[in-house]
Amino acid sequence: MTQARRSNLDPKLTLRVPASGFLLHLLPTLPVHLSVHLLQLEESSGHFVQPTNPNVATMQEDVLYHFHLSTSTHDLPAMFGDVKFVCVGGSPTRMEAFTKYMAKELGLDHPGAEYPNICVGTDRYVMFKVGPVLSVSHGIGIPSTSVMLHELIKLLYHARCSDVTVIRIGTSGGIGLEPGSVVITRQAVDASFKPVFEQMVLGKRVVHRTHLDERLAQELMQCGADLREFPTVLGNTMCTSDFYEGQGRLDGALCSYSEKDKQEYLEAAHAAGIRNIEMESSVLAAMCGACGLQVAVVCVTLLNRLEGDQVNSPHEVLVEYQERPQRLVGHFIKKRLAAAGNPRDL
Repeated sequence: MTQARRSNLDPKLTLRVPASGFLLHLLPTLPVHLSVHLLQLEESSGHFVQPTNPNVATMQEDVLYHFHLSTSTHDLPAMFGDVKFVCVGGSPTRMEAFTKYMAKELGLDHPGAEYPNICVGTDRYVMFKVGPVLSVSHGIGIPSTSVMLHELIKLLYHARCSDVTVIRIGTSGGIGLEPGSVVITRQAVDASFKPVFEQMVLGKRVVHRTHLDERLAQELMQCGADLREFPTVLGNTMCTSDFYEGQGRLDGALCSYSEKDKQEYLEAAHAAGIRNIEMESSVLAAMCGACGLQVAVVCVTLLNRLEGDQVNSPHEVLVEYQERPQRLVGHFIKKRLAAAGNPRDL
């Protein structure tokens, strides 16, 4: 992705500004031949993260408020420029545990090692980094995830990150699957089984596509086959705006339907290829897809919704279930780094 920009040196010359945009303020001061060389060099070095909002490139300062970071107070390229994998999940504790797990898997752990929360100045989200892996919590549901993604995508842009893969690792309710199964999302759909994400912008309904990278999903499926530790399936994921009525539960404070209605709905979802339900996949697919980021969703099922509504497995069982997406994604990251010829990317 590139943008056109007029050179101050020649009003007739239009330069192509690369996706990272970090040369925007430098180009007018350089000779034209050098400017073009730098543009070509940066474009050949990888696919840079690029927000679709053109205003971001012209801001003198960008305050990432909910991360407690800013372009004027933090050297974002130095802090995050080597990031190649961003793993996000709802729970702060889970994302910290994933960071420690990846440190061991990448051979970066050592006695006394600490992994400080980069967002320590705020209680909205947590963020940890080990090697080329960034681990970020997104809270529960679409609104919280959306806020996090806006600032995460801008962070990656300001840090001049390239060739970044984003993966959600989380939990979900399964449909027709045994608890503990891991679902790799083929397509994120809404509660009407449509592959769209809708939101209101300036009072108008805006619809975004929610397609995910099929090749990345297949790559993750192969990682599940490599491990052979738990059932791994490829299926559609239904993203809802609520945990109770929005997912057809009978155990919430409100319920406006019968058990028969619920069963018919979930069976129709299963017939439509939906294998699990959660609350973040559609906004993740829509926003990352719009900005050209390779994105995937990997969630474990905590129960089979065709058989009940409440999560009542023993705590130690649920803990092990929640580690399964981490192990699969950790294996994927190691394979990617090994294929690039540098297991630690250091």
